Amino acid sequence: MLFKTKLVHGTLIKRYKRFLADVRLDDGSVVTAHCTNSGTMKSCLEEGAEVYLSPANDPKRKTRFTWEMIKINGSWVGINTSNPNLLAYEAISAGEIPGLEGYTKVQREVKFGDSRFDIFAENDTEKCFVEVKNVSLKEGEYALFPDAVTTRGQKHLKTLMEVKKQGMRAVMLYIVQRSDVNVFAPAADIDPDYAAALKEAVNAGVEVIPMQAWVTPAEIRLVRKLPYEI
Repeated sequence: MLFKTKLVHGTLIKRYKRFLADVRLDDGSVVTAHCTNSGTMKSCLEEGAEVYLSPANDPKRKTRFTWEMIKINGSWVGINTSNPNLLAYEAISAGEIPGLEGYTKVQREVKFGDSRFDIFAENDTEKCFVEVKNVSLKEGEYALFPDAVTTRGQKHLKTLMEVKKQGMRAVMLYIVQRSDVNVFAPAADIDPDYAAALKEAVNAGVEVIPMQAWVTPAEIRLVRKLPYEI
């Protein structure tokens, strides 16, 4: 995924009200950027750290920038939660995700029952629903999800189990937007119900694919599939 416009560099002053962040740009001016990440951002929030923002195209928007990434321990961590969906769509369309190759039709935002999944892919032999989640939480060498309790995430897992029951593929695709981790796992200490639901889903045949992304100010690209522990 290439950034369409050149990103703007600055340092984080503070994040507040979940969706706002004040950033000091290199020219000394202070701007307020939109933060798409509604979670706690634990382990990827550090005041004074370098950040990159993307300029907003919509002149009617209240905030002129969107917060894209932050530098933590010398490497960039992607915090824009809308990017993983595009990353996944591009990669599945190009057959670049191990286990999700060979689809001739790939669509975004497709309904199943009372849920809407991020991606639907199919070919002559199978249909597949994919739910995409952004992962930014780190603990040791582990990438963990979620970083806050998510009842919506539990609902997606239950619906994926129903997809599987109806004879289709059901996949949880976790996009890990940081390079300083080696294993994926559910954050059982933060949301034990989600961790239990994920284990139930895996036992029911829902597939788990954690993909690690390399984040830079020019592009974000998927680089490898991580092992996972459920």
